[in-house]
Amino acid sequence: MSQSIGAAASNQGFEILGAVMAKKQQNQEAKMATMLVQSAMQSVEQVQASSPVGNLGQNINITV
Repeated sequence: MSQSIGAAASNQGFEILGAVMAKKQQNQEAKMATMLVQSAMQSVEQVQASSPVGNLGQNINITV
């Protein structure tokens, strides 16, 4: 009987450990996703900052 109680407690310990590890994995993935989005936003800001001002040379007239 005491062995079954010990085994049940051990199983619960492993379940808790698994839940903690899963939570840490989710947090790590969230941090990586946030970093990816921030990096993409910085790239967009750089492209917008380097875009030409005005419309000179943006129109191309093609006649056939």
